[in-house]
Amino acid sequence: MRTFALLGAVFGGVAVALGAFAAHALAARVEPRMLEVFETAARYQMFHALALFAVAWVGRETRAASARLAGWAFVIGIVLFSGSLYAMVFSGVRALGMITPLGGVAFIVGWLALAFACWRLHTPEH
Repeated sequence: MRTFALLGAVFGGVAVALGAFAAHALAARVEPRMLEVFETAARYQMFHALALFAVAWVGRETRAASARLAGWAFVIGIVLFSGSLYAMVFSGVRALGMITPLGGVAFIVGWLALAFACWRLHTPEH
């Protein structure tokens, strides 16, 4: 579970850096709609970086396989969802947006798996 805490910290730091980059350097270089796309990517990255800390804690408490599934789903979601949006803004290739929903599905899987792992927190054997 330490891996998920570490990844959460790294992804969180990168999200802050990219958000600052968007506010200060990118705003003058891309159209407003693409700036919104970039900011959405950074926001979702930060949400899920924080979710990785929840995964690390719940996983440590339960040792549930569903917690590991949640962690990897969040990592995959960040890479696919946020990564595809960042790539689309930097490259101008709008077709990269077709990858984004796959990241969204990974996020949903992650939240459902985390919910299942949380359910294990309340069972008598834990």
